[in-house]
Amino acid sequence: MKPINVGLLGIGTVGRGTWDVLSRNADEIQRRAGRAIRIAVVADKEVQKARSIVRDGAKVVDDAFSVVRGSDVEIVVELIGGYTVAKELVLEAIAHGKHVVTANKALLATHGNEIFAAAQKKGVMVAFEASVGGGIPIIKALREGLAANRIEWIAGIINGTSNFILSEMRDKGLPFEGALRDAQARGYAEADPTFDIEGVDAAHKLTILSALAFGIPMQFEKCFREGIQKLTKADIGYAEALGYRIKLLGITRRARSGIAQGIELRVHPTLVPARRLIANVEGVMNAILVKGDAVGATLYYGAGAGAQPTASAVVADLVDVTRLITADPEHRVPHLAFQPDRLSSDPVLPIGEVETSYYLRMRVLDRPGVLADITRILADSAISIEAMVQKEPGEGESRVDIVMLTHLALEKNVEQAMSKIERLTSVEGRVTRIRLESLL
Repeated sequence: MKPINVGLLGIGTVGRGTWDVLSRNADEIQRRAGRAIRIAVVADKEVQKARSIVRDGAKVVDDAFSVVRGSDVEIVVELIGGYTVAKELVLEAIAHGKHVVTANKALLATHGNEIFAAAQKKGVMVAFEASVGGGIPIIKALREGLAANRIEWIAGIINGTSNFILSEMRDKGLPFEGALRDAQARGYAEADPTFDIEGVDAAHKLTILSALAFGIPMQFEKCFREGIQKLTKADIGYAEALGYRIKLLGITRRARSGIAQGIELRVHPTLVPARRLIANVEGVMNAILVKGDAVGATLYYGAGAGAQPTASAVVADLVDVTRLITADPEHRVPHLAFQPDRLSSDPVLPIGEVETSYYLRMRVLDRPGVLADITRILADSAISIEAMVQKEPGEGESRVDIVMLTHLALEKNVEQAMSKIERLTSVEGRVTRIRLESLL
């Protein structure tokens, strides 16, 4: 059987890794796929650099549209990134009847509904294992391995840069700015780290996971985001003393019973009990915890980025598409796990309707009655306290930190209470609020 010809768009870090993995494991891949998979043409603006990588192994062009429109490839691998040109290329490839493999989480989170609809209409596949978690096979786990389950929730460390920064802050006692500089010096953070530290990258990935878990359309614009840039050494230390660690988590779940019905979709710093496995995921590693009604909790751990891990997922998709390329399009695994005509209309909840527990830290005057004022405000907002720590003032100091952990409470009630507490003359500055999840 003749080889499957692939057009590779972009031969940067992941593109080169894909080329290397396909070349190095060609025989093993052919045994698994049932036929050889070869990259026939590479499109990259840096033609000479691309040629130095592929040598005589593939044709090199600078026009990606010529690849998606040409008749000499059956699968297009999009590794350019971004929202605009990549979208045009993917839709053009689909229009020309080509299957697509992509690692572009931003593209799918923002334009996935349009892309999957076009692919369904044309009868082609769009595979995207590499878009979430690098080499961790989380997409296949949700679409196939956990297909018997009603997914209850997902909580994941899905951005290695932010996890590295938080690990450095805890292990070395660094302030956020120092940990960020360290991440940049090691190549873990970009010169402009906005997408990582503000939770945008994690929100892209969580949007995809939520669609797969609950059969809802991609709704990135409704994902709540809060980054890690305001976290302090003090909060890291208090969390540790209370038996918790702070992680930037992407969390999506069916709303807890008794409150508004819908899907939670949120990315934010989260206190996690230190005894949980996910709390001990350090450095740039990723981990995704999935709770199904039948299987219980399952944890997926591994390298969330990098040339070889991400290429592993890209090539796995190529193998899958090659296996399915002769299958009846009506009987392929659906792009978003559920049949296209059976997607759910469950709404994504606004953050105010989310119920979780909270860590609250406030700096107050060390005088009688202050704590009573604060607890009365919390009680009036239906917020009960689970634990509290009050630091003794240092010599000559008139202000102290009070740290509270709450039971489950509605976000809108916590916001209301924080606003009232901050207006007290005995409270200095803003209340620090970090959400808390027990995760099991």
